[in-house]
Amino acid sequence: MDQPSGRSFMQVLCEKYSPENFPYRRGPGMGVHVPATPQGSPMKDRLNLPSVLVLNSCGITCAGDENEIAAFCAHVSELDLSDNKLEDWHEVSKIVSNVPHLEFLNLSSNPLSLSVLERRCAGSFAGVRKLVLNNSKASWETVHTILQELPDLEELFLCLNDYETVSCSSVCCQSLKLLHITDNNLQDWTEIRKLGIMFPSLDTLILANNNLTTIEESEDSLARLFPNLRSINLHKSAGLHCWEDIDKLNSFPKLEEVKLLGIPLLQSYTTEERRKLLIARLPSIVKLNGSIVADGEREDSERFFIRYYMEFPEEEVPFRYHELVTKYGKLEPLAVVDLRPQSSVKVEVHFQDKVEEMSIRLDQTVAELKKHLKTVVQLSTSNMLLFYLDQEAPFGPEEMKYSSRALHSYGIRDGDKIYVEPRMK
Repeated sequence: MDQPSGRSFMQVLCEKYSPENFPYRRGPGMGVHVPATPQGSPMKDRLNLPSVLVLNSCGITCAGDENEIAAFCAHVSELDLSDNKLEDWHEVSKIVSNVPHLEFLNLSSNPLSLSVLERRCAGSFAGVRKLVLNNSKASWETVHTILQELPDLEELFLCLNDYETVSCSSVCCQSLKLLHITDNNLQDWTEIRKLGIMFPSLDTLILANNNLTTIEESEDSLARLFPNLRSINLHKSAGLHCWEDIDKLNSFPKLEEVKLLGIPLLQSYTTEERRKLLIARLPSIVKLNGSIVADGEREDSERFFIRYYMEFPEEEVPFRYHELVTKYGKLEPLAVVDLRPQSSVKVEVHFQDKVEEMSIRLDQTVAELKKHLKTVVQLSTSNMLLFYLDQEAPFGPEEMKYSSRALHSYGIRDGDKIYVEPRMK
């Protein structure tokens, strides 16, 4: 059989990790390993390979010499082959079958949908624990074949594969803990429930950037489908429009981390309201949108929740409200306190025997106040002295001698007094 045209895995490996491009280095954390030279491997002495090989975007189309791969890669544990031109699963199998300790494999953005994965080829992946097939357009038939041959697979990445449905496998994958299936076109919850059937041990489910609609499932069914789910990511689930969908998340018995940014339901709320209402509705979560929920924050959120809904009609009040009222009792509404600084005050202006009540702006300076008082006291600004008397001050009037000083810095309040006197020549 003729070897496919293009650059081979072995050719790229020799180029990238030659002593000129990847010199042998010593020191902590380098992880460089040079196996002993096998007979018949003339290049062996001049390659320094780490245990993590990154060969992305190198134009690889085929494996190359399998004996050379076996000789060089016996110690390799991670292999990144993303964004290459591998379109034949047989060529991938030739590479992987000669990397006996491989645990992580990234095949993203390779046109592998152009060939069929046979079980014999998939068997060479048996030791892989983390597999990335993002943007590979891998069919569900291919995924099922892989799952049957990878008994220790723990993490699977199936993003950007244009999935609109999920094809359920006849065999459950008990080992899978993390499924990353973002940026597809999964809309109906009936498709998501198939993932629970296939992966009963799932710990983390990342569904961001799908158009997921309402969660149509009973509480008992959700608990059975995802009995071990600890974390779920529903970022930008465009179809989630009601709080009942959020409440359904409480049905997952082990759920403790939720990500819920960019969903239509929350757009009309402020950032503070979103977080507090979510925390109050999800009593078991310990992390929301990546941030830890502290005990104090939970209590504040639950009290906020009670006050938020206390004026709603009875038919619109969620059940969680009654649970929290049982916990905290009926709370009084918080007093509305305006903490904005005053913009103006009313003061008494004293000049000679005259007293006039005036409203003055506190954002103006002493010089600007003098201009404002010119017509009242009939004095020029250069011939005017101002004294401020705080009605509660024990030390008498304070001269307002600095023309550029703002009035608010004096702490002037309603009822205080300002005395105007002519400057003595």
